[in-house]
Amino acid sequence: MRSFTTPEKYWDDAVVGDSCKSPTYTVTAERIDAYAELTGDFTPVHVDEEYARNSHFGQRVAHGLMGLSVADGLKTQCEYRFLPGMSLGWTWDFALPIYIGDVLHIEFTVGSMRASKSKPDWGIVILPTRLFNQKGQVLQQGEHRLMIPRRPGANPSTETAP
Repeated sequence: MRSFTTPEKYWDDAVVGDSCKSPTYTVTAERIDAYAELTGDFTPVHVDEEYARNSHFGQRVAHGLMGLSVADGLKTQCEYRFLPGMSLGWTWDFALPIYIGDVLHIEFTVGSMRASKSKPDWGIVILPTRLFNQKGQVLQQGEHRLMIPRRPGANPSTETAP
């Protein structure tokens, strides 16, 4: 269990431009196999060494959605993190394959913020996020839209950013 030295942020604590880099995650064959078991996705390029060796990848690769799942998990391990809120969705692109042995991390930025129109005690943040390997290559990238609680007593009509 990871312990954190900084408190979780309310929406009102965030500032457009704030950014963070996560800890790392090492991709292993066992983790890919566990993801296949969890999801039921046994596509051979992910789980069959011989098949994958003869594919255009030349070796086994992680599921694309495993990359997104890891990115989301790494985001929750950052020192810069929000109080539990509600995910409003992801827009996500796959640029390069994730290989066994890759050491992944994410970097995200608070891209934009607005007060919620329907829930005055909540605010919405957009977090542009990139998933990197140990070579600094962007493997996947996109945005996470989150609804985050506002600080109790905050003026619901006040917006701190565009």
